[in-house]
Amino acid sequence: MSCREIAPELLERWALGYLGRYASSAENLRRVLVRRVRRHSPEAARHVSGIIDELVARYRQSGLLDDAAYTAGRVASLHRRGDSLRAIRARLAAKGVPAEIVADAVSGLHAGAPDPDLAAACAFARRRRLGPYRHAAADRARELGAFARAGFARRVAEAVIECADIDAVEALARDGLG
Repeated sequence: MSCREIAPELLERWALGYLGRYASSAENLRRVLVRRVRRHSPEAARHVSGIIDELVARYRQSGLLDDAAYTAGRVASLHRRGDSLRAIRARLAAKGVPAEIVADAVSGLHAGAPDPDLAAACAFARRRRLGPYRHAAADRARELGAFARAGFARRVAEAVIECADIDAVEALARDGLG
């Protein structure tokens, strides 16, 4: 296939199809389109990069792509799921979201909880059945390792693991270590 076969209309169809299924940052959409073009026609990738950039700029200007809104929604979703702030930052950086936009969205979490990382650790413990949520005998080192791999600080992990029951974990998430 030649680069003439990848018309702007085809790129637009691909972009709208992707955005119809997934929320995306501008940089991520650009990467997706470049990958799709390379699969379709490897030699055409460098010829259509300008068209892709124009398309992404037009979508940004029209409001179809809004990195700040995408980031705010993604941060809230990942936080509720139990991802650490460190993991959230890394995941969004991988999607091409600028660090200052991520920092603004993460700072919004501080309004909802005294310690957002602690609240996320409590959700992580519930999802992974750690600490008071476990059904079997405790292996403290293994549980601390799971929290560490998820990006939580040791003091946060220990606070969650040492809770006596589920009510204590919920109180910890709501009130913080205070």
